Amino acid sequence: MTIGYIYIKIACMNNFIKNKRQTVLLGVFVFGLLVITASYKNATPPGFKNLKVLPTTISRDSLHDLMEGYSAALGVKCGYCHAKSSSDPKRLDFASDDVIQKTYARHMITMTQNINKNEFNFEKSNRPDTINIVTCGTCHRGNKDPEAFVAPEKD
Repeated sequence: MTIGYIYIKIACMNNFIKNKRQTVLLGVFVFGLLVITASYKNATPPGFKNLKVLPTTISRDSLHDLMEGYSAALGVKCGYCHAKSSSDPKRLDFASDDVIQKTYARHMITMTQNINKNEFNFEKSNRPDTINIVTCGTCHRGNKDPEAFVAPEKD
């Protein structure tokens, strides 16, 4: 063996160790970023504030569809239950509880959920929140103030 051969072997070994160290450090760095990103994503709520009756895990699309259903069932627009934003009156502040109709709506949502869960859960479903026999539209039928039933006169 010559000195040149040994020198080349040592140089190659040093590069290998240096590259291996860099590769390991890069791997640890990437793994750390993945862990931080995953934990941040899981810890971040969908962004809805002040959901008291509806599940906080509800998706944006599901919440939007549900609210459109409530609007149609009562024949109203979003501003019937949601207050105007104090910073921009052209927008709504969905988290605000300043409009009393929102409180009434929460009571009515709870009422229909309880009726469906307790009276129409024939299969004893473990997801009674998906039972929708009784809805806002059952009574309201497109009117914000449901019409009172008047029994027909007897003949």
